[in-house]
Amino acid sequence: MGPSVVPASFPEGSGPCPREGRLGFLSAEASEIALPPGSGITVLIKPGTPTLPVKPCYIIFSKKPTTMLFIKSGERKAFSFSCQNPENHFVVEIQKNIDCMSGPCPFGEVHLQPPASMLPTLNRTFTWDVQAHKSIGLELQFSTPRLRQIGPGDSCPDGVTHSISGRIDATAVRIGTFCSNGTVSRIKMQGGVQMALHLPWFHNRNISGFSIANRSSIKRLCIIESVFEGEGSATLMSANYPDGFPEDELMTWQFVIPAHLRASVSFLHFNVSNCEKKEERVEYYIPGSTTNPEVFRLADKQPGNMAGSFNLSLQGCDQDAQNPGILRLKFQVLVQHPQNESNVTYVVDLSNERAMSLTIEPRPIKLSRKFVPGCFVCLESRICSTNLTLTHGSKQGIMGEGRPKGKARKPRADLIAGRMLFQSPPSLGTTSPSFPGCMDHRYCHRKSYLLQVPRDILQLPVQLHDFSWKLLVPKDRLSLALVPAQKLQQHTQERICNTSFSYLVASTGPGQDLYFGSFCSGGSIEKIQVKQNMSVTLRTFAPSFQQEVSRQGLTVSFTPYFKEEGVFTVTPDTKSKVYLRTPNWERGLPSLSSVSWNISVPHDQVACLTFTKEQTGLVCQTGRAFMIVQEQRTRAEEIFSLEEVLPKPGFRHHSFWVNISNCSPLSGKQLDLLFQVSLTPRTVDLTIVLIAVVGGGALLLFALGLVICLVKKKKKKINKGPAVGIYNGNINTQMPMQPKKLQKVRKDSESHVYAVIDDTMVYGHLLQDSNGSFVQPETDTYRPFQGPTGDCPPSPPPTCSRAPTAKLTTEEPSPGCSPESESEPYTFSHPKMENGSNENTDIPLLDAHKPAEPGE
Repeated sequence: MGPSVVPASFPEGSGPCPREGRLGFLSAEASEIALPPGSGITVLIKPGTPTLPVKPCYIIFSKKPTTMLFIKSGERKAFSFSCQNPENHFVVEIQKNIDCMSGPCPFGEVHLQPPASMLPTLNRTFTWDVQAHKSIGLELQFSTPRLRQIGPGDSCPDGVTHSISGRIDATAVRIGTFCSNGTVSRIKMQGGVQMALHLPWFHNRNISGFSIANRSSIKRLCIIESVFEGEGSATLMSANYPDGFPEDELMTWQFVIPAHLRASVSFLHFNVSNCEKKEERVEYYIPGSTTNPEVFRLADKQPGNMAGSFNLSLQGCDQDAQNPGILRLKFQVLVQHPQNESNVTYVVDLSNERAMSLTIEPRPIKLSRKFVPGCFVCLESRICSTNLTLTHGSKQGIMGEGRPKGKARKPRADLIAGRMLFQSPPSLGTTSPSFPGCMDHRYCHRKSYLLQVPRDILQLPVQLHDFSWKLLVPKDRLSLALVPAQKLQQHTQERICNTSFSYLVASTGPGQDLYFGSFCSGGSIEKIQVKQNMSVTLRTFAPSFQQEVSRQGLTVSFTPYFKEEGVFTVTPDTKSKVYLRTPNWERGLPSLSSVSWNISVPHDQVACLTFTKEQTGLVCQTGRAFMIVQEQRTRAEEIFSLEEVLPKPGFRHHSFWVNISNCSPLSGKQLDLLFQVSLTPRTVDLTIVLIAVVGGGALLLFALGLVICLVKKKKKKINKGPAVGIYNGNINTQMPMQPKKLQKVRKDSESHVYAVIDDTMVYGHLLQDSNGSFVQPETDTYRPFQGPTGDCPPSPPPTCSRAPTAKLTTEEPSPGCSPESESEPYTFSHPKMENGSNENTDIPLLDAHKPAEPGE
């Protein structure tokens, strides 16, 4: 055959090594390839895909540089390379055409031709193109190790790949790309096959690893056989994946599994096309089953817990010519030992529920090269899946599949459930029998509901992950209050929740969801009030939560509607600090929203309010962002602009409010605040105590003297007789401060003395109109505010104003809370005056004091 280059041997799977001694020989000595006549083999050396910019390299043939060399059957060519690393520049492709239509097929083991010793040390691709009649079935048999299918873009660890294609008439169909160390042992094709073996330049493989056999017609596109000798899994894909499966074709997978093992099928990804005739489906043939074949849609839950071998077939349909769509399927088969409690069935009865759903899904698992047994949830006997959702109105018996023998542990799955308690109008009523609804919002505040997880769910052999309640109320009519059995702590980076469960609280409204945070037991929050619809999620972190959650219940009740997004009632612990932060911590408080904290301070303690940063960095686009700190006893307010420097730590001697109101900030920085409250014992100075005692004694003596004076004065008035009013219609009314003009006083006549004086008798001449008839006086009734006053948060200033930071101290109540007053109604008379009258009637005639200032 002439001189040839024998590549150095490298361990299988090893990478390229320096080849300085051999490279000089490659560049000096010529490689020669000779192909026997009639062998049907061609060799093509062509440029590969360079990974890095490199210096040009050429093939030297007949003393001329070229970039491509083609050798046909019966030819002999000698060549060399102009560079010392040709494997970085060129690849070699060897193709052998096998004609089974005009003569007998060369069945049996397939050899690598030409042998590796005749080929240059380049990346090599051997391709065998077998042409056969449509009615002839061909079978590719792979020796150990078997093949493992990989997806597009994936690579094999050793760089050795097998690409297999078939034909439908003149159209090529990709069956798949495979690596070594898998379960695929045979692939049967109909009407020809093309097999390509790719070997890297440093791989010293000398065998093809497969053989060709003749089979009768299989009447379908292909059959892939997958053999399991023990526990394991295999991922397989439809032909042409991720492109569309050929129209109206049939493809089958045969799974050979020992009888003592169980298999389950999971569809990882699939798409269906638009069918005109037939229906796309999968069919299972299970030996021994009386219902073969069992037909399922791709969207159905697939069979599980199947004993021994079975077949799975994918059937296409006649697609719509205008909008065909694509059919594709990627699935996994998991084979493992059966569980030792296959007869245990758990009944989940949701037939009486009207707004509850239950989902069981697998937990995330760490990637590992070792086989990890899976867990399936099965309905009845064979309908199994890693995910299961039960809706209201259903009753199902479920069981877990996949627990290895001898290991007593719960299946590796999570349980997610939810219940909707209240439904918004117009049909405000019960959606769950355990939680009667409120039909009339006027009486809703009398009702309360306990949020607890049903015991039937806690008895399932899977760990509860989430249980959610969705609480819906009438819009702009009612709000919700959440009261825990034990005070809650808000999860922050400064104080992390380390409990086995927590509550996630959020409000849901039109176009806006507000996440209040994660809360756990052992804190200082006594109540959470939300303006609108609320979502509460119990999330667990450890199986021990069942013992702890029994002591922690949540009671939800209706409250009168308020306009703030949320109100927190906090009673700090004297032993630890309380950390509180604004809702939507990650995204920032929504624009133009307001949140308040009602912080209680015991009488023997002093609270210190501290902010964790000096500035918020907030820039408002419209409106202004304010923080109000108001003491509830004196109603003294401090108003701070959140666009400026935040206040320094300050002490509060009484219970107080903290209100934060946002503006419409510019894009970028959003409003988020974190502050802490700590309590310290109140200290009293002895000097202050003495001054208070002396002052109290003096005040007591003054009050005693004032009482004695008032008693004496009252006795003198009683001796003078009852007080009377004097009316004289013949003189002009005068100011009480000018007594000299009242010169005529009838002291001896009793005609002017009245036991009771009626307003119309005293001022009757002022109430007459031009016709002489009396005009009825206008009356107005004052009724004091009867609502609560101490629970109202401070009203934020208008967002359009730009008030500087100020400290206001006033005895007047805030606009949002009316002060308490006596409950008796008062009636005031306002007589109408005649047009053109010059008489002054604004000052009562019997009052000789100076008129009071307006507003008192």
